[in-house]
Amino acid sequence: MHPRFHTAFSTLPDTLQSALQPYLDAADFPAMFSAEQVEAIKQRCGLDDDALAFALLPLAAACSLTPISQFNVGAIARGVSGNLYFGANMEFSGAPMQQTVHAEQCVVTHAWLRGEAALAAVTVNYTPCGHCRQFMNELNSGGDLRIQLPGRPAATLSHYLPDAFGPRDLEIHTLLMDPADHGHRLALDDALAIAALDAANRSHAPYSQAHSGVALETTDGKIYAGRYAENAAFNPSLPPLQAALILLNMSGGDCRRIRRAVLAEPQSAVLSQQDATRALLAALGCRTLQHLTF
Repeated sequence: MHPRFHTAFSTLPDTLQSALQPYLDAADFPAMFSAEQVEAIKQRCGLDDDALAFALLPLAAACSLTPISQFNVGAIARGVSGNLYFGANMEFSGAPMQQTVHAEQCVVTHAWLRGEAALAAVTVNYTPCGHCRQFMNELNSGGDLRIQLPGRPAATLSHYLPDAFGPRDLEIHTLLMDPADHGHRLALDDALAIAALDAANRSHAPYSQAHSGVALETTDGKIYAGRYAENAAFNPSLPPLQAALILLNMSGGDCRRIRRAVLAEPQSAVLSQQDATRALLAALGCRTLQHLTF
């Protein structure tokens, strides 16, 4: 079991500990449970979907990186597939607070990067801020997404974000988590560059068309790729580096053990991720960034 889970795991009921331990003890536990695993856990514990999501929040919050605030937020997303995904807030010492990833952004992006087609519900241990409500409004789940908070009845995103402004107001029909292939092609033979280009091709940038992706290689040789997730309100957009860091962190990796990185983006785009990507990587101790343009 990853050391970050030890304290939270010890507070769980014995029956839940027993049900979860075989999965958490796996060396490559991906901070998610497949639909089949979810059903097995529920049967052993007698929990329904909502109760299990709430019970898992302490484990999700244990994935937080909070050197600035020391305030850990956990989130659990249930996909329409039945899979459950962990998410947590992430902060980076030495970088502006605008580079922070909120738990809801993390869990949505984690599910997206794992191949989930749409979300049915997001469970979080604190009320989503306005930034996160707007970020989730970009999803193909729309206002029907269920938001679950401790001590409150479940409500939809539309309840938490009434009279919302979103992609449909701008006649955008391909929404966040919809499948995409933007068709950018380059002759590449480096696995890291290939991963970055693939991430750019699957990114969500309907407002700028600045499709971008980042791939990270850690010191153990593992590769984590993230895609740009744009938002109708612009500011809640999540850069591709943060998406890659989400996957790295949720997979149990160390964000300060990045050996090299590749950013793939259009040469003539109206915006570039290069400067922000380079700055955050430098704060994390990585100064090797390849800028790949198409």
